[in-house]
Amino acid sequence: MAHDASAGMSRAEILPVCGLALAAFVFNSSEFMPIGLLTDIGSSFGTSEATTGLMISIYAWAVAVLSLPLMLLGSRVPPRRLIVVVVAVFAVGQLCSALAPTFVLLICARLIVACAHAVFWSIASPFAVRVVHDEHGATAMSMIVTGTSIAMIFGLPLGRVVGLVVGWRMTFGIIAAISAGIVFYLLAMFPQVEHGESFQLSQLPSLFANRVLVAIYLMTVLLASAYYVGYSYIEPFLAQVAGMPDGLITAALMAFGAAGMVGSVLFSRLYDRHSAPFLAVFTACLPLSLLLMGPATISPAVVFGVCMLWGTAATAFNVACQAEIISVTSTEASAVAMSIFSGIFNLGIGLGSWIGGRVVDGVGIALIGFVGAAIGAVGLAICLFALVPLMTRGK
Repeated sequence: MAHDASAGMSRAEILPVCGLALAAFVFNSSEFMPIGLLTDIGSSFGTSEATTGLMISIYAWAVAVLSLPLMLLGSRVPPRRLIVVVVAVFAVGQLCSALAPTFVLLICARLIVACAHAVFWSIASPFAVRVVHDEHGATAMSMIVTGTSIAMIFGLPLGRVVGLVVGWRMTFGIIAAISAGIVFYLLAMFPQVEHGESFQLSQLPSLFANRVLVAIYLMTVLLASAYYVGYSYIEPFLAQVAGMPDGLITAALMAFGAAGMVGSVLFSRLYDRHSAPFLAVFTACLPLSLLLMGPATISPAVVFGVCMLWGTAATAFNVACQAEIISVTSTEASAVAMSIFSGIFNLGIGLGSWIGGRVVDGVGIALIGFVGAAIGAVGLAICLFALVPLMTRGK
């Protein structure tokens, strides 16, 4: 019997997707938490902002390197077992982060988290789509994106608040405890999903023969680099250049995350019918937001406006790329294609954070937005002149 789409998702569908969305919230909170605690962590170990920022770069580069090989191994594991193991490893890494006595050991602990991250973001969206009926696929993806957006509204700023009050170690410890709870939830609620055929290494060249995928990957490394030139140092930028106090900085980060939910809603309502213009518009908004970082410092109100434009565009861009990847790949290839996307995105995060650090130490933190915008403009050109034409011609 055909499933009635008008009835919405069933309990058996929504509970596992909620578990994945909650995990996405926690993973995203953890990934960006060091950005909000950069100054506090640096003070604990006596490291500069640029040196502490290397923790973000190393983490991201580890994800970039590990995403594909770990996902190739993970494709041999049944989905339910894979997601539970990934979240459990994540919890262990968070506990090690909380207990790390030195900066080097903190980086090592973050690398444990990076291993879990490398697999989780490869499987979250594909698994969410697989546990629901076809007509609910976009809704399931939006729920995952909502989890990441809520993390940016409450997770990152809340982590920063907890870190300021009781220390950054307690923040990581709380994440470890919550993650352990998610493991038990998934054991209870995540269904036995058909494993299907394992993706073979010999199939990898076929992915790179897909021109849409190649265009997305090239565009992504540039846009992610541009994004994190600015975003990795947004806390000290807002404090030093915009002259904003701690409370307003936290509120600006929350506004950034709240805008991500706007991007998610716009995606669910517009993307299926207007995929090419949707992606083009929000890709353009990313370098525009970076370009406006410096001028926005004239007023906190303008800073909030730019943060909201930036947050909306970032989420819309990310989920639109994921939707395109899933739409142009087979079921068994989608998780591996997503792992490559995740790896490339994190390569961009690492490059952006590293470039941002060089800008901070060199010409000054006030110019990070302009440097990011220049890199983002190249990514926008690939979107407009390579990807959009392919999408318009029906791939």
